[in-house]
Amino acid sequence: MEKVVSSSPAQPEVRSLRELSSHQWKSGIAAWLGWLFDGLDMHIYTLVALPFVAELMRLPVTDPNVGRHGALINGAFLVGWALGGAFFGRLGDLLGRSRALCLTILTYAAFTGLSAFATEWWHLLIFRFLGALGIGGEWAVGASLLSETWPKRWRPWIAATLQTAVNLGVLLACFAGYLFEKQPPRWIFLVGVIPALLVLWIRRAVPETEEWQNASANAPKPRLIELFRGSVAPNTWRALTVCAVALTAHWTFMYWHQTHIRNLPEVVNLDAAQKNRVAVQALFLVMFASIIGNYASAFVARFLGYRRAAAASLGAYFFVMMGAYGTAHDLHTLYYWLFAIGTCQGVFGLFTMCLPPLFPTLLRTTGAGFCYNIGRIVAAGGTVFFGVFTKVGDYRMALFYAGFLFIPATLAALLLPEPPDENSKAGPLAD
Repeated sequence: MEKVVSSSPAQPEVRSLRELSSHQWKSGIAAWLGWLFDGLDMHIYTLVALPFVAELMRLPVTDPNVGRHGALINGAFLVGWALGGAFFGRLGDLLGRSRALCLTILTYAAFTGLSAFATEWWHLLIFRFLGALGIGGEWAVGASLLSETWPKRWRPWIAATLQTAVNLGVLLACFAGYLFEKQPPRWIFLVGVIPALLVLWIRRAVPETEEWQNASANAPKPRLIELFRGSVAPNTWRALTVCAVALTAHWTFMYWHQTHIRNLPEVVNLDAAQKNRVAVQALFLVMFASIIGNYASAFVARFLGYRRAAAASLGAYFFVMMGAYGTAHDLHTLYYWLFAIGTCQGVFGLFTMCLPPLFPTLLRTTGAGFCYNIGRIVAAGGTVFFGVFTKVGDYRMALFYAGFLFIPATLAALLLPEPPDENSKAGPLAD
């Protein structure tokens, strides 16, 4: 029998961090660390994509085939992320949050590490796809774990803190990129094995939630088709739409902005180590700004609600993308725009806490994982499309056109319902 954790939502008297139970702290730390290593493992590839793919294909970095195959590998990663969200999300509802969290972390740690041993480009594609299964699943499981254990009225701040873990994970990837800048690009993937050690602690210390235990004991497990039936169906379609469109635009930026920077006039003729350093600095800037954006979005959500806050952030993302890529900028000027883009990315932290409560307990990780991560299949196609069908070398225009997708994403966000049990205007910072 699994240990049972008392669910915070049943304890509205909790008003400060000091009043949280040890079980709540353990759940929070486990989810936060899982997300931290998510960010590490997901962005290691973007730092070395072109040089590593070029090495595997035995072609110069400037060969157009390198960029195309690099985009295909990233597309496979996003498809794996999507399928992993649905698969492990289902396991989270069937097996429990703690068990599923362990499985997701082991999956992405193992296959990220194996990427270092790829000898052909398609080996790397397979390893990235399999590693992404775990990364996608960890999002849904970790979000539901905290949604069920921490006070509901704290959700905006929980969302910001969880998303910040991803950003810090990406900064860890940047630091790894700095440490490995003079090494063959393959060896950086070995850093991705480290998260596997976290599983030993989670399995021993983190209990299942009382909410999942009670629901699992008192009701039959619903089928996946229930997401598209009855009162649940409208929430599924709305969440799926906004996630698919927003993530397509976002991941086009996250992948191709690195290539665009490497091809700027003042960067293109640098040696490999210097290019890597510039790319790492740019990604570091975006992630640092994203941390600020996470808490800015949470602050807005306290007063406007998730729906309006998400729409405002996505609308701002559109205007900043137009400014950044509507005309050519030098590297120094582009840094300012990258900082602004990073602050807009706080919108994805809002999805962390507003999506799980839209679904019944035994469909929670399934629904949240399916809607947020299946959208990445569309994003995978978008990443490949904007790279392959753009004039070779003109990556700025790929980013510019991708930015227009934030317009329908903004409109779709306005259709999202607020969590039915939400009271976002209270929280630990309001005390």
